[in-house]
Amino acid sequence: MRSTFMGLEISKRGMFTQQSALHTTGNNISNVNTPGYSRQRINFEATTPYPSIGINRPQIPGQMGTGVEAGSVQRIREGFLDVQYRQENNKLGYWESRAQALEKMQEIMNEPSKAGLSKTLDEFWQSFHDLAVNSINEGARSVVAERGEAVAQTFNYLSTSLTQVQGDLKSELKVSVDEINSIASQINNINKQISEIEPHGYLPNELYDERDRLLDKLSTLANIKVTNHSSGGNSLKIAEGTVTVEFVDKDGKSIKGLAPFINGDTTKGPLGVQEFKIEFSDNGTDVSEDGRLVKGIKLNNVDIDINIFSKTGKISSLIESNGYFDGTDEKGIYPDMLRELDTMAFEFALQFNKVHNQGKYLVDSGNGGLKLNDPNDPNTPPINFFSFGLDSSNKEIFPVANGNVKGAAGLIRVSEKIKDSPNNIAAASGSATEDEVDNADNALALAEVKNTTFNIGTRHTTFQTYYEGLIGGMAVKTQQAERFTDNTMILRDSVDQRRQSVSAVSLDEEMTNMIQFQHAYNASARMITLQDEVLDKIINGMGMTR
Repeated sequence: MRSTFMGLEISKRGMFTQQSALHTTGNNISNVNTPGYSRQRINFEATTPYPSIGINRPQIPGQMGTGVEAGSVQRIREGFLDVQYRQENNKLGYWESRAQALEKMQEIMNEPSKAGLSKTLDEFWQSFHDLAVNSINEGARSVVAERGEAVAQTFNYLSTSLTQVQGDLKSELKVSVDEINSIASQINNINKQISEIEPHGYLPNELYDERDRLLDKLSTLANIKVTNHSSGGNSLKIAEGTVTVEFVDKDGKSIKGLAPFINGDTTKGPLGVQEFKIEFSDNGTDVSEDGRLVKGIKLNNVDIDINIFSKTGKISSLIESNGYFDGTDEKGIYPDMLRELDTMAFEFALQFNKVHNQGKYLVDSGNGGLKLNDPNDPNTPPINFFSFGLDSSNKEIFPVANGNVKGAAGLIRVSEKIKDSPNNIAAASGSATEDEVDNADNALALAEVKNTTFNIGTRHTTFQTYYEGLIGGMAVKTQQAERFTDNTMILRDSVDQRRQSVSAVSLDEEMTNMIQFQHAYNASARMITLQDEVLDKIINGMGMTR
């Protein structure tokens, strides 16, 4: 026989379950502005019907429902959208960082402008045309020397500024490495907490949210693959378990021979994280941690090929911008630009000095006048216009064909003799007699160096064309990076919008649910009142006689 109090129990369960749903709705509303929060819901489950199958079961028409219970509190999340979001977030991290590095370079090069190297060179060439008009004018000669100094200082400024930004990129890279290790440690700690909670049959939704937020952040820095593993015990089927995080290449494939960055699979070892490190070096043999370029990447002292990380995340972009060694070759955005500038500065000084040394400059004639120097006289030899500073013996260093160009842009300067006396500028032709002090053929030849083709690096071109190509290439790279940044941001935001449509809290929807659960709760309470009236009739109103 069915219990008289069965209706009370059904109504009580209904009240408790609807109350749990109202609590969950209230939690959702409270966290509507919480970053990374995924809305939660109560999974309603019908309780076991009455009666169960057995010999002594009561003879009633059929099984009757016994009410409802809250089976679990589950967060609403779409894993596939998370994967898509992290893929686009990884690309955005790469292109955004690359665009920033190139924009800084553009600001330093400052072309086209009145203060850039191109304009400074134009003024330098023009000063020789002005000198050719009156080659013995001391003012015109002083202007040439000053214009030459301006060219050298512009090269120096560009080299120094690029090197400083390169140092900033290195510092940012170090911070990013610390950040990626910190995030990994936090994810590992969350893994441990989840592995201790899930086996008891609970769903640690807040921990899931925090872990996903950290994984999103991690995907900005490096390309990762996330794999879930069961925590075992009495874990629910919908429990998400612990996660293993691996570094993958740009195609999303696992890196052969590389252990997971974060291990969440207890069947393959304890939960843990490996240290991610980047080593720097000034050259191929120096293992100093204070070097500028990246020498290697390690995960728990296991080497990772730098090229595998190409175009994947912010760390890859910083490595490519700052510069790295590929074997013995220096590669990267800033090393390439510095090398181009060094090559241009070296060849500029070398070729300009060659033409300058072919001319003659003014010397004291001995009777208070001026004359042209005799190149064969050891006391008045040819003079270099540009040098690269002083050596250990306090002697000026002049460019030599096929010499080492590294650092030339930072070292180039007007030679001391030109600084000491503008008369040492060789404006006259080498064939002019010593009395032809107003000869200016070599000044015109020096001005024509601008339009003369030379072997600069691997190209046969003019200095002007070489520099224009350099600036043009930089502009194209910057535009490409900015375009990909914008495109990738649109794609990421589009995926995020779809993800938010699934996981984010909608106040309208929560208000609707709140009213729905409130009515259900009130109805269950009304059923208890009804059962009370029925029982009152049975207990107090039946079997009474007068």
